[in-house]
Amino acid sequence: MGILEINDVTLRFGGVVALDKVSYEVKKGEIFSLIGPNGAGKTSMLNCISGLYKPSSGSVCFNGEEITHFKPHKRAALGIARAFQNIELFPHLSVLDNLMLGRHVRMKTGILSGGLYWGKAQKEEVLHRQKVEEVIDFLEIEHIRDTPVGRLAYGLQKRVEVGRALALEPEILLLDEPMAGMNSEEKEDMARYIIDIHEEMETTIILIEHDMGVVMDLSDHIAVLDFGKLIGYGTPYEIQNNQKVIDAYLGVENVG
Repeated sequence: MGILEINDVTLRFGGVVALDKVSYEVKKGEIFSLIGPNGAGKTSMLNCISGLYKPSSGSVCFNGEEITHFKPHKRAALGIARAFQNIELFPHLSVLDNLMLGRHVRMKTGILSGGLYWGKAQKEEVLHRQKVEEVIDFLEIEHIRDTPVGRLAYGLQKRVEVGRALALEPEILLLDEPMAGMNSEEKEDMARYIIDIHEEMETTIILIEHDMGVVMDLSDHIAVLDFGKLIGYGTPYEIQNNQKVIDAYLGVENVG
């Protein structure tokens, strides 16, 4: 049994079928990539996993428990964290404050005790701050910890976006095009951080990425979507030699 099981997931928006009976599993501790042409349904799939979308039919199971009807915050509390393709940070808050927001589902004290910052609430704040400081050290962003996110270069903002998801201490980290818009040096840095997250934090990663070199180098298994349908599933070698996948990316020549 995988840590995540997708069973016949279908997602409809009116007459548009974004996902069509998609099934696969993600094994615990692997880097799993979702690829496909633009509009294939990749982000819609991540939205079904994180709870932003509810499938029209089918099921999503996490650690053997069906979570199809769980709200996003409950899935986050279970250990599913998300970094978005379009940066969803608070630009006027510091890096540190943005990362602290990633701890919100782990906080147990109530509004009153938290507002007074006394006793149990104070101790909890210290513990959460320690976890965030570990993420700051891990991602090598100590020098910008007090800088408002809106002042940062794009590549650093993407790193903070990943950091906020990491602050949740997830079992599964969903990364939606973490290297989009980056230069080659920034891509190399992000690839290194993804490997480190996987190996040092033993985090299962589901990755959407258009750079096929990165996908083939990092992934243990790959699922390929095209017009909402699963057309390929396997190891990087198997995907590279899958004719349906080749046709989807390169097109099929019409002869005659």
